[in-house]
Amino acid sequence: MMFGLLWMLAASVQAAERDAASVLAQARAASGGEQWQSIQQLQAEGEQSLGGLHGRWELNQDLRAGRYVEQAQLGDFIVAQGFDGQLSWRRDYGGEVGLLDGTVPRRTARTQSWLVMRAYWSSTYPAARFAPPRADTLDGRRYTVLATTPEGADPIELWFDTRTGLLGRVVIASPRTPTATTLEDYRSVGGLLLPHRIITDTLDGQGHADPRLRSDAQVRRYRVNSPVPDALYAPPKMAADSYIEDASGTTRVPFDLINNHVYIEAEVDGQPARFLVDTGAINLLTPTAAKRLGLTAAGRLSVHGAGDNASDLGLAQARHLRIGGAHLTHPVFHIIDLGQQINSMGVPHDGFIGYETFLRFVTTFDYGARVLSFTRPGHYQAPTNAVALPFEQDDRAPVLNGELDGIPLRLWLDTGSRNSLSLSSPFVRTHELLEKYHASEEAVLGWGLGGPGRARPARLGVLRMGDIQVNDLVGDLSSTDKGALALADYGAILGGGVLRRFSMGVDYNARRLYLVPNAESTQADAFDRSGLWLQAEDGALRVADVAPTSAGARAGLRRDDRIITISGEPITTRRLADWRALLRERPVGTRVGIRYLRDDRQVDTELVLADRVNERWPAN
Repeated sequence: MMFGLLWMLAASVQAAERDAASVLAQARAASGGEQWQSIQQLQAEGEQSLGGLHGRWELNQDLRAGRYVEQAQLGDFIVAQGFDGQLSWRRDYGGEVGLLDGTVPRRTARTQSWLVMRAYWSSTYPAARFAPPRADTLDGRRYTVLATTPEGADPIELWFDTRTGLLGRVVIASPRTPTATTLEDYRSVGGLLLPHRIITDTLDGQGHADPRLRSDAQVRRYRVNSPVPDALYAPPKMAADSYIEDASGTTRVPFDLINNHVYIEAEVDGQPARFLVDTGAINLLTPTAAKRLGLTAAGRLSVHGAGDNASDLGLAQARHLRIGGAHLTHPVFHIIDLGQQINSMGVPHDGFIGYETFLRFVTTFDYGARVLSFTRPGHYQAPTNAVALPFEQDDRAPVLNGELDGIPLRLWLDTGSRNSLSLSSPFVRTHELLEKYHASEEAVLGWGLGGPGRARPARLGVLRMGDIQVNDLVGDLSSTDKGALALADYGAILGGGVLRRFSMGVDYNARRLYLVPNAESTQADAFDRSGLWLQAEDGALRVADVAPTSAGARAGLRRDDRIITISGEPITTRRLADWRALLRERPVGTRVGIRYLRDDRQVDTELVLADRVNERWPAN
């Protein structure tokens, strides 16, 4: 993970009450004045520390065109990010080079490019675009703050230290990754004053920094106007580190479909491993699996999923990953403790197959046949009856456009979500969907990285994606202010409940999703009638949540009760997915006997199954 450490300037400001024009004029004069007119290229070299990793760091800026590239060797891992004037790109820890053409990275690039060009003191940027200067204090220091939102960019605040007269802080209010960058240790370089320590913190919704994501760059040397080839700003080529052993260019692997999740068998360094295949995730191993496979994690970063909390993240490089006849050499795995997520799935597994694999191969999920295919790029032929849907790459997962009951929305493609459509809290609020869909009470409806995801279930109408139409879905309407479902840039996560209705090809090179409906494509969603969120745990089902006024609540069940039999059957006779199906598919009014343990005391009760969502929308 990298940060845009793109502010190498000094400024002076005398008083907060002056208007923005005079503040910026003084800033430019104090930090070099007309000297800036001759500056075309700036290059900084030094070291960076991030999440327990440390190594060489370099930043290049083109002040005329707004291009930039930042790269670092952090331990054994080379990472980079850049903008070539047209397209943003990123090189991840495993060498994956993603061309980021979505809404979010375009906005990020405009933000960083504006800063690189020092557009704030340019005569072409009207001073009226700034809010009136305000006074602020942080960590005992007083600042004059100028705030603005450049066209097509994120909101930006420039904080000028009133004691030193230098720009001390830049805050970018990106909806996805807000950051605060502190500029310290200013020194004279060729007539300019430039910071020699640049610290970037990633902020949460309350403005708190996560120390695991702090980037600390120490600049050892600046170069001014050194010749820089255009190729430096362009996306680098990916290494040829993957192949398909079959001469046809395609390999096919059977999968298990459980809880709308796809599970496959693979090998890491010649040892067997079971993975969940997740378009919304990264290549991942649990700490237990990494230890069994002889891999040691480096670094201590963090990652946010659909849950409310961030999880620790380490990095480990294996020698080989094999999935059927598909091979990746020297793959990097993210080491993350999935906690109770595995219990909520009820399927033991070692981690995820994610973005790093899909970027290298065209991947087809044939849900009807339960077959996963990997095809060498350039060899894939889309089915003639497939509907082709364009997608963008905002981060790692594909993002496509759709329409829900006449409302346009952006859909985050996530085979790792068991639900059909998880609507983001900003989308729910903006369109007043709780009222529109008569949503049921809030309860736990999912469990991802970072813990439980609470939402309100409701029957939806029609989801359209190009020429594809899906009717009678059940959606979960989020109210969270944390995690993926708190982002305003996305209307919903498109999950396995919808995707299982198709054969789906994902082609990152062509930026296309190919959908062919299967026999399930016209079925209405069924939804849980118990009100219980259950987790498999030591031969029982732990009650992790009970929806208010649901069948489970009326039966007297509480959180942490341990169910040992259902309808007289021991829990061990079926998988968690099968028990969920029973509680979802048996008719309304069915009486289901439950025996459970509470405080080591055995208790019998009876569930009377009841609908939690309407049978159709709109309800008559």
